[in-house]
Parts: sequence; structure tokens; C-alpha cells
Amino acid sequence: MARTDAGDVAWIFGYGSLLWRPGFRFAERQPAVLRGWMRRFWQASPDHRGAPEAPGRVVTLRRAADSSCWGMAFRVAGPDRADVLAALDHREKAGYRRIESRLHLADGRRVRGLFYVAAMDNPNDLGPAPLASIAEQVCGAIGPSGSNIDYVLRLNRALTGMGVVDAHVAGLARLVEVTLKRHDSGI
Repeated sequence: MARTDAGDVAWIFGYGSLLWRPGFRFAERQPAVLRGWMRRFWQASPDHRGAPEAPGRVVTLRRAADSSCWGMAFRVAGPDRADVLAALDHREKAGYRRIESRLHLADGRRVRGLFYVAAMDNPNDLGPAPLASIAEQVCGAIGPSGSNIDYVLRLNRALTGMGVVDAHVAGLARLVEVTLKRHDSGI
């Protein structure tokens, strides 16, 4: 794992909202897996899916030797690379940093790619919590990019649309739906 300035790396790996809303030009998109990492809702979002007084929760990655994280790899053409990375650096500003690693594309290619990880020592790191507690926080958060509920449910739909079941994301999506029903019925 290495921090990178992007040099000649042309692939960007998305595992959260980039799955359904990349927001940048790309030359190619390919499902991909990042080995040795797991996706978790352990990062506060005080700027996109929440507010400073009521932060939402968004995904980050944590090292996990026996895990794999499926997502989408986007190949960015050379002329677009600097602008795309500047926009992503701004989008991922609340505690995330760029990392470079090998990606395994669904078509069998192995490529170097960049992705963003929120380090455990960043001020927005929330760490592990029971899924029920995360669901309660998600259901009460909304920010400039929309509701935290929408983020969780859209991420789960994007993954299942790729044929991927991420137990952490799917479990949280189920709990969010249950929590919403409970709130709607006044229980």
C-alpha cells in the first residue's frame, strides 16, 4: 500500500457513491475487486451525507487479509486525469487519502489503481459500532449530497446490481428499512 501522486495510474476504484455517481469523465468502466480490504460504514460524513451537528455515516475501507471488496474501476484518459483527481480530492476531503494498489478487473486484467481510504486517525473516523446503532444514525442524517438513507440503499442496490452481496452493506440496508418502517408507524 502506498500513497501516490497518481503519476501514470489511469484507473480509479470506486466502492461507495462512485458506483452510481462517478461525477467525472472516464474512458472505460469495469467491475473490479480489491483484495485484502473490506468495506465498512465507519466514517462520519459531516459534509455530504450529514452535517457537523448530525453527521451521517459513509463507507471506508479497512485492511482485512481474508477479505475482498468489489467495486467499479474507471479508466481515466491522460488529458482528464489532473482535473478528475482534483475533483475527487475535493469530494473525498473529510479524512480520506489516496492509496495505490493492484486491482483485479472482472475481465481478467490486473491494473494499478487509485482509491480513497479514510485513515483510522482522521477526525471523522467513527470505527466499529453495532449495525443497529449505525442504522439509527443513518436514518437521522441528511446533508448537501442528500439523505444518508439514500446513500445506504443506493449503495446496496448498486452492489446487488453487479451481482455482489456485501454482508455489511446488505445488513445495514435491511436495518435502515426496518428502522424507517418503525419510525413511520410511530413505534
